[in-house]
Amino acid sequence: MTKTIILIPSRLAATRLPNKPLLKVNGISIINLVYQKAKSSKIGDVFVATGDEEIFEEVTKKGGKCILTDKDHQTGTDRIFEAYQKLNIKNIDYIINLQGDEPMIDIEDIKNLNSNTIKNKSEVATLACKIKDKNILNKSNIVKVITDEKISKENMSRANTFSREASFNYSANIYHHIGIYMYKASTLEKFVNLKQSKNEIEQRLEQLRAIDNNIEINVILANSSPIGVDTEEDFLELKKIMNYKN
Repeated sequence: MTKTIILIPSRLAATRLPNKPLLKVNGISIINLVYQKAKSSKIGDVFVATGDEEIFEEVTKKGGKCILTDKDHQTGTDRIFEAYQKLNIKNIDYIINLQGDEPMIDIEDIKNLNSNTIKNKSEVATLACKIKDKNILNKSNIVKVITDEKISKENMSRANTFSREASFNYSANIYHHIGIYMYKASTLEKFVNLKQSKNEIEQRLEQLRAIDNNIEINVILANSSPIGVDTEEDFLELKKIMNYKN
């Protein structure tokens, strides 16, 4: 049976929204909201990976699992690889990197990513959803992905590129990228040992390192369009939605 673990990289030093993981909605921090979603998927063990004692304490005081890493990693993927090595859990086939600013991600989408990645034996896979609001194209904090083919519930496609820009505004195969990746364990190790590419540095998108080194990323269609928390505006929108749900 294929074995998957979920690792959630988290740090306090976000430039656009300082201390983001510790901000609370209805008394629960963003990092613990993400942790709860990952646990609820029942895919495998879940750990937060962080270089910050404050995040470690926030997760563990609620009964969550957290592992301390080096504080100065360049990317979240570098952080989860260190955590994966430190955990030293045997016979792991896949690692899911669920970004710590996706508290609204749908549990069924996490499950769908896991099952489809395993079924297709993908090296790397991620989620994306349809763009319903064209204004998203002009928001640089929302990452877009262009795929080779149209994606649907029945059909995944290879990512052609990822971008924050909207120079390709009305491409038929442009989608709103969601902050989650699933790596074969061997591919994760290969990825973190590659040098950061020029495109990755310029766009501040680590997934471009994979594409620039001919590592295929399969894109799977998500059912929902979650709000990633990247700015104060995103946080206020998240609070509004979750208060409404309650």
